[in-house]
Amino acid sequence: MRLILLGAPGAGKGTVAKLLTKMDGSVQISTGDILRGAVRAGSDLGKEAEGYMTRGDLVPDDLIMGIMEQRLQEPDCENGFLLDGFPRTIPQAEALKAMLAKLGIALDMAVDIDVPRDVILDRLTTRRTCSNPDCQEIYNVKTMPPKQEGICDKCGSPVIQRDDETEAAISKRLDTYNEKTAPLVGFYEKEGLLLSVNATSSEAVISGVKERLAG
Repeated sequence: MRLILLGAPGAGKGTVAKLLTKMDGSVQISTGDILRGAVRAGSDLGKEAEGYMTRGDLVPDDLIMGIMEQRLQEPDCENGFLLDGFPRTIPQAEALKAMLAKLGIALDMAVDIDVPRDVILDRLTTRRTCSNPDCQEIYNVKTMPPKQEGICDKCGSPVIQRDDETEAAISKRLDTYNEKTAPLVGFYEKEGLLLSVNATSSEAVISGVKERLAG
């Protein structure tokens, strides 16, 4: 399957993507992971992107599109892919449409995961991430804390709150999303590709996707 996952930060796109990859071997592609990898590697792209990410701003389109075109042509994308958190703006969606046409790739659908703002704020401010770049296991201090406080169950590294998951940074990210990314719902509706799911559970989203694929 070839899907785009839409939804505000904290809507559960990453969790849904992981569950969907188990269905048919599609690969999850998150621009956040790609960019954080570039930042860790200290590449020119990473250094350029880091300034934007630290401020909670969107990374410019030309940086993102270059990475994405290379990524979609890697062999593991042949089984299908799930774009998690990309595109983020209408110009990106138009650029992606042109790029996919050039590569001869057709999308199955764009899934919009619609979760209330207060639920998202609660989820993200209580989220913690393993500081080991090779692990990045995610925890939640309320619903899924590590067995030993502050220590990753999987690799024993410290568990931290990411800079972009403080309440102030999250509020800014949500405002940016509503201004620049929410209009994508209308874009994909016009394209006839939209599946909108009003749910806070990943299972409900998966069921909706399965129904649409079967239909």
